[in-house]
Amino acid sequence: MIIGLTGGIGSGKSAAANFFIELGIDVIDADDISKNVLTENNKAKKAFIEKFGDHYIQNNKIDREALREDIFKDKIKRKTLESIVHPAVREEILKFINDSDSIYKIVMVPLIVETNSADFYDKIIVVDCENNLQIERASSRDNQTKENIINIISNQASREERLKIADFIISNNSNLEHLKNSVIKIHQKILGINIDD
Repeated sequence: MIIGLTGGIGSGKSAAANFFIELGIDVIDADDISKNVLTENNKAKKAFIEKFGDHYIQNNKIDREALREDIFKDKIKRKTLESIVHPAVREEILKFINDSDSIYKIVMVPLIVETNSADFYDKIIVVDCENNLQIERASSRDNQTKENIINIISNQASREERLKIADFIISNNSNLEHLKNSVIKIHQKILGINIDD
């Protein structure tokens, strides 16, 4: 079984994923792959240079800050980048799925709604939290301004859109202990263990 774990920036996806790992579940982070794919995947790197030139390359590395700033302002550039990155990321995910012998596998991915990829997963878990918490967590964690985080949130699917595709919802408006207990409950439900809600 392939499960998509999603949620907006600062919702607590990574913390939830770590609790699933503690339960013995294999997890792959699509965001991590996409961050490295342009430097580690030669085909993707070549396609990137063909489309964008070497404007964003400094010391053989992608200047992520400059690229991020530009793609949030320019939808065409963003779509072009996605057309290079997404197929390469999908390739890595398929390899992970084939190599994993976990009872179910989790693909942590922030953009299920945005990429219309819900059908790829057997089940979808959405980590959800209040908007103000998202902004607070993400800005302190990523060392970014609140304005930047608000801009990222406005470019992501809305909470309502994400909740519509959810088979399971983890509400993460409290502390890590509460989050851990929610993960355990969902793990049990996935395994078909009857529990009291």
